[in-house]
Amino acid sequence: MNIRNVPSRRNVPEAPLRRRLHEIIFEADTPAGKAFDEVLIVSIVLSVIVVMLDSVASVSARYGEMIVALEWGFTILFTVEYVFRLYAVRLPRRYAQSFFGVVDLLAVVPTYVSLVLPGSQYLLVIRVLRLLRIFRVLKLAQYLGEANLLLSALRASRRKIAVFLFAVLTIVVICGSVMYVIEGGDNGFTSIPRSVYWAIVTLTTVGYGDISPHTELGQAVAAVIMILGYGIIVVPTGIVTSELTHGVSRGPVSTHACPSCGCDGHVSDPTYCYSCGARMHQATAEGEN
Repeated sequence: MNIRNVPSRRNVPEAPLRRRLHEIIFEADTPAGKAFDEVLIVSIVLSVIVVMLDSVASVSARYGEMIVALEWGFTILFTVEYVFRLYAVRLPRRYAQSFFGVVDLLAVVPTYVSLVLPGSQYLLVIRVLRLLRIFRVLKLAQYLGEANLLLSALRASRRKIAVFLFAVLTIVVICGSVMYVIEGGDNGFTSIPRSVYWAIVTLTTVGYGDISPHTELGQAVAAVIMILGYGIIVVPTGIVTSELTHGVSRGPVSTHACPSCGCDGHVSDPTYCYSCGARMHQATAEGEN
C-alpha cells in the first residue's frame, strides 16, 4: 500500500480541546457530534430560506432589517464554525482545499463581499451544498459508496465526454453558419454567433422559439438538426452507463473523518486516510506506542 508522506507533526499528541472539537464537529457517531450536525443542518436550511425570502420584493420591503440581521447572524455563526473546523484538524490547509472546506468558505464569503458588491449575498444559497453532510447524520453512509462509484464513472468517461462535446460544438458551428447563409439577417439570423446560438437551442431540443427559419430550405435543415438532437441526447448517457457497468464499488463507507485533514468517505474501518495518509485512529496508535 502506497502511503503519501505527511508532515511529522501528525504524530504529535493532540491537545484535549482539539480532540474534543474534532469529535463534536467531524464525528457523527457520538451523541455530541450528532447533536452538532443536527443543529448545523437546521441552521443551514433556515439560512437558505432567509436568503430566498430576501429575494422576494414584498417580503424584503417589509422585513428587510430583520432579514439582514438574520443573514449576518448565520454568517457569523458559520464563520466561527469554519474557524473551529480548521483548528480541529492537524492539517488545516488540506481541509481548506477539500470539497467541503471550499464549500464551508463559500458559505460565508458572499455576505462579506456584499459590503462592496451589493446583491452578492444571494449567492449564499450555495450553503445548501453543506446539506450533503446529512448522509452521515442519518446513517446513510452506504449511499456515499454509491456516490463514489458514480464519481469514478464520470472521471473514467471524461475523455469520451470531452470528444463528444467537441463533436457537438463542431456540429453547431457548421449548422449555425449554414443557417446564417440560408436565412440571413432578415429572418433573425443576424450573425454567425446568433445562428450558432439557434443551432444549440435546436440541437438540444430546447426550442425557445425566439428565432426560427422562414425559408423552406432553412426549415429542412432545422428538421435535420432536430432529429439529430434526439440521437445525440443518448450518447453521454450511454458513455457514463458503460463506465458504471464496469465500475466496482469500494464497499461499505465509514462515517469517521480523518483527524488530520477532516476528509471522510473512507472504506469501513480504515487504517490510513486515503487523502493525506495519516492514521485514522491516532489516539489508539499513540496509546500503543
